Amino acid sequence: MPTSSPLDNIAWHALTGAQARFATGRGAARRFAPGFSPILGFEDRLKPDFAALDMFSAAGEAFYCLHWTGPMAAGWRLEDEGAVRQMVRAPAPPVAVDPRGLRMLDVGDVAQAMALARLTRPGPFGPRTIELGEYFGVFDGPRLVAMAGERMAAGPYREISGVCTDPDARGRGLARQLVGHLAARQHARGQLSFLHVMDDNPGAIRLYESLGFATRGVHPVRVVMRR
Repeated sequence: MPTSSPLDNIAWHALTGAQARFATGRGAARRFAPGFSPILGFEDRLKPDFAALDMFSAAGEAFYCLHWTGPMAAGWRLEDEGAVRQMVRAPAPPVAVDPRGLRMLDVGDVAQAMALARLTRPGPFGPRTIELGEYFGVFDGPRLVAMAGERMAAGPYREISGVCTDPDARGRGLARQLVGHLAARQHARGQLSFLHVMDDNPGAIRLYESLGFATRGVHPVRVVMRR
């Protein structure tokens, strides 16, 4: 279906555009390749062609799918569903944050990043997700206690994602520091920052609003699994 902005169908535009090298699929369906964030993109976001993914998914694989609320396709089952808020930052100078203490993550940090993601469940995250863009972390000694980075990209838009903090390190403003730093770097590159946050997370929504993000829309999100 035609859309007026890449953000209206961000996964499809990312997987068939700037991030096509990270994607697999055919026809009107794409997914991030195994190991990256388990996200599906469909050309028609309201009538997704799951059959086109038969050759590109395995039994037991779970994926996130935006926008779609129709009946489940044959060979797939619904695992979870909710509402996600898409927020976009206006092209204005970013809120100043102190970048000291932040370190860019690399392949040597993947095991800790995966452990933190399993603990905090920030959304779809895989062992190669940090290859999709810049990821920064905060360490207490050798231990990774907070992180955030870049995931989907389409047109001028660059997503901030994977925002999470170990429960033992909360209350220190680390998420604000990380998101603010990423937004500043994206602004310097001429990119427009956006993110997704679960609609039942008012604390995170307030944080992002304080950094200049505004709600663009609230959309259904589902977790589906290949049988």
